[in-house]
Amino acid sequence: MEYRNLGKSGLKVSEMSFGSWITFGNQIESNTSRELMVTAYEAGVNFFDNAEVYAEGRSEEVMGKILKELGWRRDSYILSSKAYFGIWGLKDSKPTQKGNTRKHLTEACHQALKRLQVEYLDLFFCHRPDKETPIEETVRTMNTLIEQGKIFYWGTSEWSAQEIMEAHMVAKELGLIGPTMEQPQYNMLWREKVEAEYSQIYKTVGLGTTVWSPLASGILTGKYNEGIPEDARLNREELSWLKDRSVREENLKKVKQLGSLAKELGTSLPQMALAWCLKNPHVSTVILGASKVYQLEENLKADGVKALLTEEVMTRIESILDNKPEMPPF
Repeated sequence: MEYRNLGKSGLKVSEMSFGSWITFGNQIESNTSRELMVTAYEAGVNFFDNAEVYAEGRSEEVMGKILKELGWRRDSYILSSKAYFGIWGLKDSKPTQKGNTRKHLTEACHQALKRLQVEYLDLFFCHRPDKETPIEETVRTMNTLIEQGKIFYWGTSEWSAQEIMEAHMVAKELGLIGPTMEQPQYNMLWREKVEAEYSQIYKTVGLGTTVWSPLASGILTGKYNEGIPEDARLNREELSWLKDRSVREENLKKVKQLGSLAKELGTSLPQMALAWCLKNPHVSTVILGASKVYQLEENLKADGVKALLTEEVMTRIESILDNKPEMPPF
């Protein structure tokens, strides 16, 4: 396992990390969850990602119980939570139980610490931008949580470059700490934010990225090439937006071509897709998700595939994808 700095910070994060979205407390049994975490940790993964809304808080409870049982040294791993949606999501949460307000972020942090059974969070994300809360309130709240030792770094998820820079400008003006990292979706089929929109702020504020959905919710494994099984995770109600956006004939055609290229290289399509993400120097870590141990074990081998993605191979991949984002005119 190789480690990368989280943006301009000195924090070393494993280039592949493990996330519990959809699976923990929802799709898989706790014994499997434990085995997945052990497999990741023993492979060198040091970052475990979570959020308040995952399985209505049960995901953090499951992970917290496992961490307690395993007894790993707290200084050997990085733990995160995210807040904005509330435990029950935007539709069912009451007005004070969601958003990026001082009240909700503070209470969400305390609740996450309790569920995860730890004294502090290494990373704490605003899970989405909040148009109804002044950015100064959010920045001040995160800075206070850092000063209190409840979190070490704060960041954003799916914020625009403009919103991230606004947070930094407010932080600089007030002498506070701005966001260190952003958690965007990034994969072969979804490239705009990471490659184009954020291109300048890597330089200006040293933005780190903890990217999610590197396999496009399974599409880049090839398992949906002949249709989506009824029990597939993409058929879950909370993933309908991803299904509608990603499962398109043009994408499936690309996936089949990518699968042939991966076979030619002597690797699997998932490993090639993950290695492709890792080739981007602006990616601090790629968050892996898995419901079965063998899936995680195979995906963790992506590190060894990076060397196969030579300039010539990357050019061939680019010709298949034909979706390189247009760079801003700077």
